[in-house]
Amino acid sequence: MWTALESEEQLNKIQEHSFNHPVVIFKHSTRCSISSMVKSRLERSAGPEGMEFYYLDLIRYRAVSNHIADLYKVGHESPQVLLIRNGECIYDESHYAISMEELALQH
Repeated sequence: MWTALESEEQLNKIQEHSFNHPVVIFKHSTRCSISSMVKSRLERSAGPEGMEFYYLDLIRYRAVSNHIADLYKVGHESPQVLLIRNGECIYDESHYAISMEELALQH
């Protein structure tokens, strides 16, 4: 389900891909129990057809997380999900409000 997001260069690909299909970025803190629970809940749900999913370990790749916040003009939160379409973040949510159902509604 997840493609690891580990570099700022990958964000360029995400930007390009988002013009063809929606791209989801899940920012996960490996030190946060809420983040682990949300990640598990997402993994147990079927992703909407045609969406590409990226996973960012924001503890390990903090610079990438900061770049995402700057690029998409969203405040940093953890856990956080962003939906990218046509090069823009059209939806972002955090903590317990993150769900596959909400992502599907935005699709």
